[in-house]
Amino acid sequence: MKKAIHIALALLFAVFAYIQLNDPDPEWWFTYYAVISVLCALAATGRFVRSALIGMIIITLIWAAILVPEFVAWARMGAPTIVGSMKAEAPHIEFVREFLGLLIGLFTLLFLLRRSRPATT
Repeated sequence: MKKAIHIALALLFAVFAYIQLNDPDPEWWFTYYAVISVLCALAATGRFVRSALIGMIIITLIWAAILVPEFVAWARMGAPTIVGSMKAEAPHIEFVREFLGLLIGLFTLLFLLRRSRPATT
């Protein structure tokens, strides 16, 4: 069951990475999602690279911290929809989507980090 979850997450983040190829800044987002996909795939084989997980968590936290002001501004605007269309017509749409993408990545990385701990008896 755990292996299936890791495989599903690896595939999901591979799809996320692929979708980013048409983004205005694909090098950052493709790389981010691809690395998480690889870490999930490694976890499916029982290999957890704790240093990479911790490094990616730190990168994610810094990146998300940069976007927090935009996320707060969006919330203060009454949280207008960010799903009207795939094209971001307003700047806040892109920032909020990016922030939420980072949260998804962060939760996945934290999940993998937790799973990487040796079992206690």
